[in-house]
Amino acid sequence: MPDKKPRILQNGQDMAWSLIPLVVACLLIAVVAQSCSFSPGGPKQGPIPSFDAEAAFKYDSRELGFPIRQPETPQGWTPNSGSRSIVSGNGGGDSSNIGFITEAGRYIQLTQSDASEEALVPFIAGEPRYATGTEQIGDHTWDVFGGDGVEAIWVSDFGATRILITGPAPAANFTTLATAVGSVQPLQQ
Repeated sequence: MPDKKPRILQNGQDMAWSLIPLVVACLLIAVVAQSCSFSPGGPKQGPIPSFDAEAAFKYDSRELGFPIRQPETPQGWTPNSGSRSIVSGNGGGDSSNIGFITEAGRYIQLTQSDASEEALVPFIAGEPRYATGTEQIGDHTWDVFGGDGVEAIWVSDFGATRILITGPAPAANFTTLATAVGSVQPLQQ
């Protein structure tokens, strides 16, 4: 006589008893790894990473072959990231990127580059964008690129440098950053 139950006699209760050890093992692994938590109110914002934007602006102004501006950002804006990249393609060049978290917790990125606008916008956007208008901020005209469901991009020509602003921040933050960039002289190289 076989020791196993016939397949017809196996039911949901047998399935539950076999899953219980698997669930307990998964919970033990999660507790040991501390990789999950229970948050009934939803996710909470963690600390903003620290980034020394002043040092990055100064370093990029010495190392890159075009003028770099260090804008005065409003109180409550925290620099959280920075990078340098090479804009590929015809009209490409170097770029300096500094990200900020606004007082409302929204991200906004400032990119300064010697690449052409035609090369810089698709490089930063990662997908085609279309001009949707312009904004006049101080002495500079900013070309606005956007569309439905995409982050806005503002670009202005500052002579040897193209300045680009992007991110999910509201247009008022774009205006604030564009005003701050336009009101400062380039750092000494």
